[in-house]
Amino acid sequence: MRTKTFAAAALLAAASLTLTACGSGDDGDKPVAVVSEEAGTRKAATVLDKPFEKPDLVLTDTQGKKYDLRKETAGKPTLIYFGYTHCPDVCPLTMNNIAVAVKQLPKAEQDELRVVFVTTDPQRDTSAELGKWLKGIDSKFVGLTGDFATIQAGARTLGISIEPTRKDKNGKLVSEHGTQVIAFSPKTDGGYVLYGEGVTVQDYTKDLPKIVKGENP
Repeated sequence: MRTKTFAAAALLAAASLTLTACGSGDDGDKPVAVVSEEAGTRKAATVLDKPFEKPDLVLTDTQGKKYDLRKETAGKPTLIYFGYTHCPDVCPLTMNNIAVAVKQLPKAEQDELRVVFVTTDPQRDTSAELGKWLKGIDSKFVGLTGDFATIQAGARTLGISIEPTRKDKNGKLVSEHGTQVIAFSPKTDGGYVLYGEGVTVQDYTKDLPKIVKGENP
């Protein structure tokens, strides 16, 4: 076995993953948490040695209704991603890649899987805006918005750093956030698989049948 390391967040010793794509940042001075993968293989997925606990988040969905993440996804295979609808690149690419792969699953497995998009820019991403954006990707995907501090704290429990929306040097509003997707097992509700940037439709298509069953990809 060889080890693959990620920068770790202080909170709960979770792996804090570098802010990329929609912003910039550097957590390189923080300690590291170790996860493992088989030597000599190129895998999009990293199976975590210690699964993440599902965030205790109660937010608002695209219908304006309260959504208790733990309650609504209990016992369901679940993918969680933090991003924002005004993102010019990584967020729509990630969600569209997942959407294309989900459609390759049998109907019953599509119905079981929960794909949750949590905004990192709640001031602009209202329930209506999230609903409109996700409708163009997959209307079954769950979109959540709410208080930024609550969202930020929930992301940190998964080792994902997000920062308040700010203006860049060109005066454009940007949201800095980690771009990882975390997969949760229907067997344990633990976040046991991590996907970073560069994951393709083919990667998700290959892995999702196992994720749905709570197996290691």
